[in-house]
Amino acid sequence: MKVYIAGKVTGLEKAEIFKKFYESGKQLKEQGYTVMSPAVLALNEGFDHSDYMHICYAMIDVCDAVYMQKDWQQSKGARMELQYAKDWRRVILYEDENTREG
Repeated sequence: MKVYIAGKVTGLEKAEIFKKFYESGKQLKEQGYTVMSPAVLALNEGFDHSDYMHICYAMIDVCDAVYMQKDWQQSKGARMELQYAKDWRRVILYEDENTREG
């Protein structure tokens, strides 16, 4: 199963972004998932939030599930990704609850 990782990015240092997304990706890979991480977008500055969301939605489109990191509720983008994933009937996995929807 292909999984997109959603979580807070805005306001974090690049090193912090890469670390938390790497750790989530590592855990998911150990469970047998193929991982898609938006952390790579932190390398690209100067785009509007809507530009990043357009790219993130395309990433979700090619995945079967979305993994919501613990801090997802603190992120406008992650909340938007969750709604998009639900609208497109993706499986939702939650890090903080160890639960699954869909």
